[in-house]
Amino acid sequence: MTGRQSLIDKLDETIASKGIAARAEVLRAVTELFLSGCTKYSDENVALFDDVMGRLIEELDHSVRAEFVTQLAEIPNAPPNVIRALALDDSIEIAGPILSQSERLDEDILVESAKTKSQDHLLAISRRRTLNQSVTDVLVERGDQKVALSVTANLGAEFSEFGYSKLVERAQNDGELAISVLARPEIPRQHALNLFRRASEGVRRKLESENPQKTELIRGLIAQASDRIQAKSREASESFSAAQSLVRNLHNTNQLTEAKLVAFARAGQFYETVVAIALMCKVPIGVVERAIINDESDQILVLARAIDLSWDTTKAILLIESETNSVTANNIGHNFKNFNKLTPELARKALQFYRLREKSDNHSASKQ
Repeated sequence: MTGRQSLIDKLDETIASKGIAARAEVLRAVTELFLSGCTKYSDENVALFDDVMGRLIEELDHSVRAEFVTQLAEIPNAPPNVIRALALDDSIEIAGPILSQSERLDEDILVESAKTKSQDHLLAISRRRTLNQSVTDVLVERGDQKVALSVTANLGAEFSEFGYSKLVERAQNDGELAISVLARPEIPRQHALNLFRRASEGVRRKLESENPQKTELIRGLIAQASDRIQAKSREASESFSAAQSLVRNLHNTNQLTEAKLVAFARAGQFYETVVAIALMCKVPIGVVERAIINDESDQILVLARAIDLSWDTTKAILLIESETNSVTANNIGHNFKNFNKLTPELARKALQFYRLREKSDNHSASKQ
């Protein structure tokens, strides 16, 4: 320790007697020495370089410090105190590479920077290989749209319940962000359903206002995009895989009855209910899922009446997502009246139309 302190004292004397240009040359030499053997240095060796470099960079100009940053950003065992100081620099040219790349930064430094620095700093943080929840909480609350889009597209980022709630809130009026959020494979189901229902209308209005003469085409493209998002979400869900396996087995063994279906719906088993209706109605799963998620009660009534489901079963299906859609007592009363007006024969004709439309849409999509 005495030898190390003696070296630091001599360095301080040398720095004090030299100008800025000479200090920059000393820093370059020390940095080259560190880089040449950084993989072999002990923690004590690294701490010594930390002291030396820290003293040298304090009074150096912007360009020299920026050059220094590019050399250290990707070094796993870079001097920690120096890295911290650079990460908290107000200049994005200096802090940016460290914030986006350095593995030496801990959670506290990232949170501090995200809470106090510029949007460019937040954008750099959002591009890190991995991000934990405490950091993404700050990014989605304080960051601008570029930051929100960047961190949402980062598959190495983890989000808390607060983080997802904030993203859903922000995405309601931001179609681009909504699509990005919905594309995340691990998004909690309740948030996906909530955002899917709310954002799809906003996206449609935005696109239609920009292209009024292509409204029908745009609606079709949105529907296809929504279907792809739903399909991707289902494929990544272990819950869906288990539900599909269970319900298909019931169907193949002639045990998939209305009693089973209403039990799924009343228990809030979303995927089991969706797969059961799809198999019983002989329509794609996406048709049923979209009808429930988007609160398309008329379409649900058609599906139910076409296979002669009772009102009690139909009501249970309508209520399965009551926490995330707009189902109310008034809606249920209105739907009951429509249920009684709709004859099974008319419902089966409508169901056949749904099948033909899905077949046509899938054929069109395969050509694109």
